[in-house]
Amino acid sequence: MTHPLSRPHVEQILDRIQQQKGVTGLIIVNQDGMPIRSTLDNSSTLQYVNMCKTMCGIARSVVRDTDPTNDLKILRVRTRKHEVIMAPENGQYLIVIQADGSPQQTGPMGSLLD
Repeated sequence: MTHPLSRPHVEQILDRIQQQKGVTGLIIVNQDGMPIRSTLDNSSTLQYVNMCKTMCGIARSVVRDTDPTNDLKILRVRTRKHEVIMAPENGQYLIVIQADGSPQQTGPMGSLLD
């Protein structure tokens, strides 16, 4: 059974996430698909919200097609520059954007991995 969190507790959690090394943005999206809190500018916020809603919808469909009793909890997407972590819950989303701090991969493929 899930218990609602108090607003101060939620703020503490969000502040703790935001203070993590490499975190460059945090967005909370309500059940209507509207961002209710963001550390990014409006244009970037809307871009991430639309992208994340689409990707989470597709990923959730794949998970449910595989097992109708299962559900998507977290989706992580890493690019060369960023990692986006999306956590959908009850129609709401928590989106965390962080700089990709992983070491550059080098190997036989050379520039293909750069």
